[in-house]
Amino acid sequence: MINQLVDKARKKMDETILSLKRDLDSISTGRASPNLLDTIRAEVYGQFMPISQLASISVPEATTLAIQAWDKDSVKAIEKAIINSNLGFNPTVDGTLLRINIPKLSEERRKDLVKLAKKYGEDKKIALRNIRRDVLDDFKKNEKEIGASKDQIHGFTDMIQKITDEFVAKVDQMVDLKEKDLLKI
Repeated sequence: MINQLVDKARKKMDETILSLKRDLDSISTGRASPNLLDTIRAEVYGQFMPISQLASISVPEATTLAIQAWDKDSVKAIEKAIINSNLGFNPTVDGTLLRINIPKLSEERRKDLVKLAKKYGEDKKIALRNIRRDVLDDFKKNEKEIGASKDQIHGFTDMIQKITDEFVAKVDQMVDLKEKDLLKI
């Protein structure tokens, strides 16, 4: 039972780290990356779909994204989704090809993006602490069933705290790397 709870905690915390990676990848650093469009969904055929499912995304130059739509009917929806995404991108359309020039980031914009990255990090730390709380609550509910001694309860609590600390350190490291990347000119 204890091992199951530890595995459950690690799995959920790994998912939180992956979610943070996706969030941080969606923040522009002034260089083109297909990951910048990961969070954008276009309304096509009555439902919202990721752009990666509607087109191929490539990086022909360091500051340019090229989006080749597979269906000419989805071009307008992709363009509208990119414009409404609040990423500051303004695509140019040429048939089924959309081009996005990634603008150079001003110092003020870089600082705003650093704040956003830190906010994402704080949100994920809260999620990690909530996972810790949930696992400890599950353990306490099943404490009598397991027949755990005081030492086992304390040991389990310490183990979950160490795992949480490990993942919080990963979050801090990821946010610090993104901050350095954003502030690098």
